[in-house]
Amino acid sequence: MKAGMLKFTHQDSPVHRLTGATKLIFFALWSVAGMITYDTRCLLAMLLCSLLAFRISKVRFQDYAFVLYFILFFFLLNHIAIFIFSPLEGTRIYGARHDLFHLAGRYTVTAEQLFYQFNIALKYAVVIPIALLFMLTTDPSEFAASLNRIGVNYKIAYSVSLALRYIPDIQRDYENISFSAQARGIDISRKEKLPRRVKNIVLILMPLILASIERIEKISTAMELRGFGASRKRTWYRARPFSRNDYIALALVAIIAVSTTVITFYDGSRFYSIF
Repeated sequence: MKAGMLKFTHQDSPVHRLTGATKLIFFALWSVAGMITYDTRCLLAMLLCSLLAFRISKVRFQDYAFVLYFILFFFLLNHIAIFIFSPLEGTRIYGARHDLFHLAGRYTVTAEQLFYQFNIALKYAVVIPIALLFMLTTDPSEFAASLNRIGVNYKIAYSVSLALRYIPDIQRDYENISFSAQARGIDISRKEKLPRRVKNIVLILMPLILASIERIEKISTAMELRGFGASRKRTWYRARPFSRNDYIALALVAIIAVSTTVITFYDGSRFYSIF
């Protein structure tokens, strides 16, 4: 679990050298463009760009593996739920119906439904890599400075920074409590039956929650003693000015977002159809 949680990793890559404000704006525009369009051509092009960005970032797979598997699990549940509650949504959207095979009752797999859910899968695949990349390549302090730079109150920005920094602490506390519990005979491995394993994990989570509350109280007290929040503005040690690469990245995402929007709504519909 040690390398599985999301946390900032120091690497010398073009993505890491971008400022936090640039990456935040890039992520916001990229996400909006990815969520708006259902044009398969645009989504495939954006997917290639996101995978290329991941490639040049030099981020290791083990740094985000656990979170990725967690996301993929809910991604699968989402697709199953879409088919259960609306098995003919693709037929309604694309105005055609090509049955492939019948399952039971009102559940018939159609080519239109598969194409519709394929586009939804592409939307996830477009946004998730950039979201992970943003989390893994942005220093929390610089991210807080970036939020404040675009108009977010510095108290909120600093809270976000603390939350991001707290992830490794929670991970370390969980491991310590887990090892202590296992030393006392509490098994949370796959050798134990699932109901028993869930109960044992709950026993570990309770001291973790209490330890977290205690740490939060200490941090808030220390910040209050240092006069945090007394001034209307503050400076940031990790804030950086924009460089040429930042402007290039912002221009690139603006072009992609505008191009995607124009192509998507060119014929008056968000949905690109092959039928």
